[in-house]
Amino acid sequence: MSNKQDVTTKETGTGKSSERQQVLRPDVDIYENREGLDLFANLPGVRQGDLRIEVDDKTLTIQGEISIDMPESMQSLYADVRSTRYQRAFTLSSELDAAGINASLVNGLLKLHIPKREEVKPRRIEVTVG
Repeated sequence: MSNKQDVTTKETGTGKSSERQQVLRPDVDIYENREGLDLFANLPGVRQGDLRIEVDDKTLTIQGEISIDMPESMQSLYADVRSTRYQRAFTLSSELDAAGINASLVNGLLKLHIPKREEVKPRRIEVTVG
């Protein structure tokens, strides 16, 4: 798996109505084991309903919107958060089984398990005495 792009801005719209939107690039840790890859992405403030994970051909894309609940009677005077959207894309190796990906989101930590295809998993060969 390789990092496909470092996203900092995204063009939206076309022609005169196009605008640039800042996008946050979440921190990601990737671990490999015999069964596949485990990907952990920090997405603080993202709820399950605001998370979208897609695989298109060999590209895995993670997108999430931050939900900031603020009472109607309050108004923000200053905010360090300049964008409310996360996005990150990766190119998947042909050794991985994109159809078998499973995901969980707990307290802003996304965990994806991407299994290896059966034919590329390490296997032990039994030797017989003959």
